[in-house]
Amino acid sequence: MAEEVNTAASADGAKPSVLIIGGLGFIGRFLTKYIHTNNLASEIRIVDKQLPQLAWLAPEFADVCTMERFEQGDMSREHTCESVFNRPDGSSWDYVFNCGGDTRLSQDDEIYRQRNLKLSVTAAKEAAKRGVKCWVELSTGAVYKSDREPSKETDKLKPWLKLAKCHLEAEDELRKIEGLNLIILRLANVYGEYCSKIIATMLCMARVYAYLKDEMKWLWTKDLRSHTVHVNDAARALWHAADWYTHGKKNWDKSWGSVPIFNVVDHGDTSQGDLQKHISKMFGIKTGFHGTIVSSFARLNLGSAVDEENDEILQPWGDLLHEAGVTRPGPINPYLENEFVKDDDFSIDGSRFEKVTGFSYEVPVVTAEGLLAIIESYKRLNWWPSIELDAKRELKEGATHDGEVAVEG
Repeated sequence: MAEEVNTAASADGAKPSVLIIGGLGFIGRFLTKYIHTNNLASEIRIVDKQLPQLAWLAPEFADVCTMERFEQGDMSREHTCESVFNRPDGSSWDYVFNCGGDTRLSQDDEIYRQRNLKLSVTAAKEAAKRGVKCWVELSTGAVYKSDREPSKETDKLKPWLKLAKCHLEAEDELRKIEGLNLIILRLANVYGEYCSKIIATMLCMARVYAYLKDEMKWLWTKDLRSHTVHVNDAARALWHAADWYTHGKKNWDKSWGSVPIFNVVDHGDTSQGDLQKHISKMFGIKTGFHGTIVSSFARLNLGSAVDEENDEILQPWGDLLHEAGVTRPGPINPYLENEFVKDDDFSIDGSRFEKVTGFSYEVPVVTAEGLLAIIESYKRLNWWPSIELDAKRELKEGATHDGEVAVEG
């Protein structure tokens, strides 16, 4: 909530001006909404490559991501950066949050370099030139060596996703920019209402298995870590970090380095087993894990295993959407990317952020109720083929004892 942090007012009492790069993205729109709702900024400007009309925005973002606040542009281009940073009164933006870039998995390295690395470096150089008070760079906890034991900010760096490798390279390049007031946040898997990445894929897969009345089996083991943070907490953490930075970086030990780096992750120690239990309960399906032999084969032939799974689930998903009359299913689907099913623990320790800055989480663990809230958000936008369809289908196909066809609900 707004009262837990200062409003970062300057000496003359003015609130900070805010620029959000990638402001129409999943995290960016929630950050914009958080700042707007709590009246934390004197001005909010969001810049994004896509238009609001094409960004699958829910109604509650209509009053937040307005055209008055929006500027379309590619921040990997120098002339776009100059235009965005040119304010009518000649002043500089106080806070810049970099929520931009391509967040899809399994993309070519060149795509990540152009859309992520180049964007970060080009825009950050302009920010340093303009004297921005705080640049908040969003990175990922996948930059650490995969380990069951949660990784701290000082632990070994060994990115196990191509996207994470690019994030780490961006971190290194930004540190070299003279005059950049930089803070880096390495986030766990971000989930919440309207999410379209890892948790969304799992929910869509479970919906298909419920439709097929089949068991949903997972590769690897129930202990494989997949740490999480709710998008509302992620948005709060971004603002909290910028506010902490501009108020003097209290409790920061200079022996840790000149650039503050924090992991942002909830307290749930989320594993595949946790998600499996929630999904089994929510969808009323049997779930489990493939044995050692199958998992070992998949490890050696991951591409084939993923292709086979996609072949099995994509057609039923299409049938579900057709039966439900869902013509614009939004950005969610059960399609698996190879990197999605890697046998790597995503496990990070977020204690430094809480101890140093005083941040606390409002959603400390993933719950079945929290996952149901995500599905409800999909339903509100007519993205989701409702579970009630299965009951209707059974009624239509069945018959009563006296030979009359059951009435469709």
